Amino acid sequence: MDAPGTQEYDRMQELMAFDKTEAGVKGLVDAGLQNIPKIFVRPAEELAEDLNHKRAQIEVPVIDLGGLDKADRRKQIAEEVRTASEAWGFFQVVNHGIPLNVLDEMLDGIQKFSEQDVEEKKKYYTRDNMRRVRFNSNYDLFRSRTANWRDTLTISFSDPDKSDSMEFPDSCRESAVEYSKHVEKLGNILFEILSEALGLDSEHLRNMKCSKGHRIHCHYYPACPEPELTLGITKHTDPGFLTIVLQNQIGLQIFFQNQWVDVRPIPGGLVINIGDLLQMVSNGKFRSNIHRVLVDRLTPRISVACFFSGPLGMESISYGPIKELTSEENPPIYKEVLLSDYLMKFMTSGLLENYLLNYFKA
Repeated sequence: MDAPGTQEYDRMQELMAFDKTEAGVKGLVDAGLQNIPKIFVRPAEELAEDLNHKRAQIEVPVIDLGGLDKADRRKQIAEEVRTASEAWGFFQVVNHGIPLNVLDEMLDGIQKFSEQDVEEKKKYYTRDNMRRVRFNSNYDLFRSRTANWRDTLTISFSDPDKSDSMEFPDSCRESAVEYSKHVEKLGNILFEILSEALGLDSEHLRNMKCSKGHRIHCHYYPACPEPELTLGITKHTDPGFLTIVLQNQIGLQIFFQNQWVDVRPIPGGLVINIGDLLQMVSNGKFRSNIHRVLVDRLTPRISVACFFSGPLGMESISYGPIKELTSEENPPIYKEVLLSDYLMKFMTSGLLENYLLNYFKA
């Protein structure tokens, strides 16, 4: 029998050794790995649980944003967004205004960054969350139960005083700056529609600074020799207000009606998902839904997730259920919380499903 604590110690040693390579999961694949290391293998009970859930043959709602400038059409779009946000917490959008070449160049830039010489990538490898540009594998590597099969380049656009892009990697500098401009504009449009879908003035969520600042997390999921044993991202809910996802391959799944639903990429389409903070301020009207990412044996997957999580750096701002959405019959179901406290709780807890919402219940 192992001495008490030996297995935990061995796991920590393996995690530290993996992190020290600064080469990420792609480094393991490049080394010709045939079996995935134990740190990536999901617990047996979790693998068994998957057998109880079917893969559903239904599609996530797709919403055409064309015609937003026409009052009747805008009202119809707001209704479609309301229905999807209440039932699914997810929807895809087309005719969103971002040119196809901007989307393609963003994906291409991340592929170039991820597949370039590892020594170049190591220049950006860090676990310092204050760094504006950072590359690593699993931001919660030392807190999560199981490591996930992905590497991530994160670029923060949250500080208006730091608009210089020279610190960005050459491989994706231009494409990231261009994509950021477009996705920020789309984020503002979506917050207007979401406000209207809640029966509020179109500027309500923007006036709450929900759309102020954003981060893009560029995920690279290498081909995996044993995809059935691991995940690209474990099941979780997003902590912020809203996430806009650009993806090039199947892999993203939503948990809906007790089954996993594939979110199939649509040419030129983007995936929108409601985060925990938007569920909180809508007093539970909109739903932050559980999702995960599978990996593939043969094909790498690339996704770019843009997170709108409120104005980082504004320590004193707080969020809770919007007063207009509460009443005696519909009292607040969440506490008001300082954004700084909320984000600190997230950073110390890691990726979990609805953990923050449950923690901050009234």
